[in-house]
This record gives sequence, C-alpha cells and structure tokens, in this order.
Amino acid sequence: MADTSFASLALPSALTDNLASLGYHEMTPIQAQSLPPMLEGRDVLGQAKTGSGKTAAFGLALLAKLMRERSHVQALVLCPTRELADQVAESIRKLARALPNVKVLTLCGGAPLGPQIGSLEHGAHIVVGTPGRIDEHLRKGSLSLDALETLVLDEADRMLDMGFRPAIDAIIRQTPKARQTLLFSATFPDDNEGGELFEMTRGVLTDYVSVAIEDGHDAATIEQHFFAVQSEQARLAGLEDLLLHYRPTSSVVFCNTKRETDEVAEALSAHGFSAVALHGDLEQKERDRLLVTFANQSVSILVATDVAARGLDIAKLDAVFNYQLAREQGAHVHRVGRTGRAGESGVAATLIAPEERYRLERLSDYLNEPLTVEPLPKPARRTPFTAAMATLELNGGKKDKLRPGDILGALTGEGGIRGDQVGSIKVQARSAFVAVERGVVDQALGKLSRDKLKGRAFRVRRI
Repeated sequence: MADTSFASLALPSALTDNLASLGYHEMTPIQAQSLPPMLEGRDVLGQAKTGSGKTAAFGLALLAKLMRERSHVQALVLCPTRELADQVAESIRKLARALPNVKVLTLCGGAPLGPQIGSLEHGAHIVVGTPGRIDEHLRKGSLSLDALETLVLDEADRMLDMGFRPAIDAIIRQTPKARQTLLFSATFPDDNEGGELFEMTRGVLTDYVSVAIEDGHDAATIEQHFFAVQSEQARLAGLEDLLLHYRPTSSVVFCNTKRETDEVAEALSAHGFSAVALHGDLEQKERDRLLVTFANQSVSILVATDVAARGLDIAKLDAVFNYQLAREQGAHVHRVGRTGRAGESGVAATLIAPEERYRLERLSDYLNEPLTVEPLPKPARRTPFTAAMATLELNGGKKDKLRPGDILGALTGEGGIRGDQVGSIKVQARSAFVAVERGVVDQALGKLSRDKLKGRAFRVRRI
C-alpha cells in the first residue's frame, strides 16, 4: 500500500512541519496522485471536484521549488473569479507561513490598477489572478513573466466557459516555453475530445501526467432527491415547498440562466424568504457584499448560475436545490458536491418537469445508478423563514488599522450587545463587515455609529 503521508514527499522540512501544525498528515487522493509528478517538474492535467485538496497540491508544488532570494515572479496561478483567486492566494500564504519572506500577490479585476502596479514594483514570488487583469498588466508592462517557472490553470473549464480563452492565449505567449504547466478542473466537458478544453490542453501541456479522481457524490453524507413538478409554471411553487420542508439555514438554488436567477430570487423575496441572486452582471463591490452576507448567514438562500457560483467556498451548506437539471452531467455532480462536505450531512434536491425525463435518464447512465422521481413533500409549516443574522458595513478597514477585535470590543462595550450576539467579522482593505443577530441590529448600529474606533468615527450602515 502506497505511503500517503506528507512526510513521505520530498518537501522542505519547514513545509512538512507547517502541514503537521495545520493538522494535515495524510494526502487526499488528488494530492497523492499529483504531488509526486509535480515535485519532479512534470506537467500535470488534474481532474477533481472542489474541496478535494487540489489547491494545496499545486500550492505545495510551487512553494517546494521557490527561490525566495529572487524577487521576480516564479509562479502564476490563473483563476476564473476574484473570489477563487482570493481563496487560492490565502491558502498558499497559509501553507507558506513557515517560509520567511514569501510574497504572494493577488491581481484581479474589480480593484484599482494603481495599488497593484505599486505592489508589483516591490516584487512578488507568486501571482494569483484572473486572466483579464493579468493580461492587462502584461500589456501595460507592469508585470513580467520572463522568469516564470510554473503556470497553473485552475478551474480551466470554467475560464473557457466565461470567455477567457483569448486572454489565456495572450498570457501563455508571454511565458517561457521551458516552463512547468499544471492544469486543474473540477469537471471536464462530456465532449472534450475535439472541444476547446481538449485543444487548449494539447497546446499548453507537454509530456504530461493525467490524474483523474472519481467524480461522484458521497452517498453517506448527501441525501439526494429528484422531485416531480407537473409543468414549467409549477417550478417556483415546487421550490418553495422544498424550502419550507427542509428549512435550511444556508442553501444555494442553481438556475441555468442569469435571467432566471433574478426572477427566482425576486419571487422568493416577495414571498418572505431571505434570498439574493448571484450572476455575472453584478458589479464587483456588490458581488463582494452579497457573498459576505451569505457566508455570515445574513442571507439564507443564494440563487446562482454554475459560472457565478464557481469558486465559492462556503464551509457549511445545508442544502442545494436545482431549479432544473444542469445542462451537463458533470455540472450536476459539482452542484451536489457543494453540500455534505467535511463529514457534515446535506440535502441535494432537483426539480424534474416531464420534458426533462430523458435528461434524467442520461444522468442515471452517467452516475451508473438508478434515479427515482418522487412526489413533492407537503411542508408541515407554510411560514417563510428569514436569516438569523444581519450585516453592518463600516467604511474603514485594514488601511485604517482596524482589526476584528476593535469592532467586537466596540459592539460589546458599555451599552452594547453581548459577545454571543456577534457573528462573523470580515475586515477588508477599505471596509469591514460584521454580522449580528437580527433582533439586536438596531442597537448594534447605534453603538457603532456613536462610538469611535481607533480614535475615529466611521460611517456604519446596514446592508
């Protein structure tokens, strides 16, 4: 039996010691299969679902050969969304915390160029970013990839879905031919032979090792159901029945189009649910606010498309609802895999109209298991539920020296609220978000509006 311990790998001792301190001892399947060839310098094509540990796999491979004494960009990780880029960068920083002076820089759209150019002038070892913004920096000459050692394409299939192929091609032309390339994807299109991803794979990978982890849901932790609706017009009522029956604290409703996400979210909100729509037309600031409120349980239902939800990292998701079957079988598996993570139980429920039965049969063949359509449950209570928390936004952040402890102290000081009534606190560069129990939000708003933090008064508003 192969040794799957991190200690068995040719990693610097500082990395293995840090892994042990983080509680990482045994490799996940994607790590056990992809890390050895990556550490040998081989190109790798990896297929694994989100949450499989692929970020740590390529992150460790990048850090193992990093030359910290050189301040040029040695590794570039391309991601489809700003949220995923932020998560990847944070994961790499956590893995690198025992290595001194490792500079990881995030370059994404939706943020001003000036500060990014200033950061690049100070040097960076690893850059994580979205294709559009990386391409923009290359065209302006503010980023050089002449000394690049490793290129990582993360969630490559979704970058192509989002129209990033021209930007990716332009970036690759700016990289050395003698580089290592690591391409990861949660799902490959069913028809990848001859498809865009297949073509790109042939164009960027050389003598590569292919690693595929079985793409399936965990029946032990995910309770999956398919429920019949009589027509397209009955879908919304069917979705409401499911929400009222399961009453999840945190759930995602997947739709196949952006227009549908808006319509479903608006209808649910009008009927008393706490729901918001996430799609590509949102401005970055609004998207950031929305995701913060969902993650801190100030919003209980996120209605999203597959592309918009890519890169979301919600620790505990009680349920996933498919408004319709996904257009690709692999996308369905990816949706379902969003719940029931880390040993938690979850529900995945899909609405099936009569005209979708043939697609359900195709999914059954793909999963190699029988799929039964059930009648919709009858909810015991018809009262819509709302989120337990509410979010306050302050117009100050890390640049103003604000820390989570400052906000918590201000909220719980004299005349304030209890510490157990405060939820997640997220401090960004120029803003901060704090979740408080919905019943004390006015009291918390008044407290933060009256009191000074760090000797300064900040504007506070409820989102």
